[in-house]
Amino acid sequence: MSTFGRVFRITTYGESHGKSVGVIVDGVPPCMPLVEADIQTQLNRRKPGQSAVTTARNEPDEVFIQSGTENGITLGTPICLLVKNMDQRPKDYNSMSKVPRPSHADFTYQVKYDIKAVSGGGRSSARETIGRVAGGAVAERWLNLQYGIEIVAWVSSVGDLKEDPKNYDQNTITRAIVDASPVRCPDLKASEEMVKAITAAKEEKDSMGGIITCVCRNVPVGWGEPVFDKLEAMLAHAMLSIPATKGFEIGSGFEGTKMRGSLHNDPFVLKSNGKLGTSSNNSGGVQGGISNGENIYFRVAFKPPATIGKAQETAEYLGEPATLKAEGRHDPCVAPRAVSIVEAMAALVLADAAMIQLARQATHKPLQSDISTKLHTLYNSHQ
Repeated sequence: MSTFGRVFRITTYGESHGKSVGVIVDGVPPCMPLVEADIQTQLNRRKPGQSAVTTARNEPDEVFIQSGTENGITLGTPICLLVKNMDQRPKDYNSMSKVPRPSHADFTYQVKYDIKAVSGGGRSSARETIGRVAGGAVAERWLNLQYGIEIVAWVSSVGDLKEDPKNYDQNTITRAIVDASPVRCPDLKASEEMVKAITAAKEEKDSMGGIITCVCRNVPVGWGEPVFDKLEAMLAHAMLSIPATKGFEIGSGFEGTKMRGSLHNDPFVLKSNGKLGTSSNNSGGVQGGISNGENIYFRVAFKPPATIGKAQETAEYLGEPATLKAEGRHDPCVAPRAVSIVEAMAALVLADAAMIQLARQATHKPLQSDISTKLHTLYNSHQ
């Protein structure tokens, strides 16, 4: 389906080489300041042609607000955000009309729908994510204005090249620091090696995968809906819906399986702000499927892009052997441009979780016990 969210909802539309792509955003509160510039910044970080390690497709990706605002203020009604496709080259895909690209969605879309968009993969193209980033920018604006939430993602590895987390502080890292690198890795030494590796793969008409790490700061305690809509489950759903994703882990992730419980547990402490918190954060900011007030951090794995210029021995749709050498303009590594997509999907999950929790709080009965009353007042006073 093309709709994500329950209270704060987006529906994306459009194909890679159609006239436009975009999103309908529903559930946005009224009276919030919102203009195109609030959305364009994130689209600029996602758009193609921004560096030598991204696709050369030349798209301005300029967003237009079609509905839902007046005089720069949201009306509480659905917001339509439109981005026109300007640099279309459908002819680049002529050679792929009879040959499904290995590890791409050509074959599965054709079998599922009995038809597929010939040019650029249609809805399976990463160009669909423009709507996600635009909608996510709206969600993030509300989260920041309402709660002071900050969401920052960055490339933490490309191929077997990894960052050194000691070279930056996850608690204070900013998008400006991330964007100082063409591959959006805050470890500048590792960034240089990543650029070289991606450039080499591009010259060889090949591709590389990578991992994006994301941190969400200032998320209040209590967000997430156990048992099936736990906060980490919704984050995983959101992240694995992004094209080219192959893995998700939160907190200590798979590395946590190597630890004993006595080391993995996050002990509670009274923090300087007078609130109860944890001295470590192996939980990644989520316990029991509910945010615990610590930084939420997770990682998303992206595979090497499937469309490459290197000749591959494969087969046509009817089974005849074929050699495919893809034309067109494609990213040699999607991770640098996917940073804003990960941030957008995180914002959409958090905005939805926030609104569900606000609805729950509105129906709470008076709390009976002293400790419950005190905790409720302490953790929700700023809401």
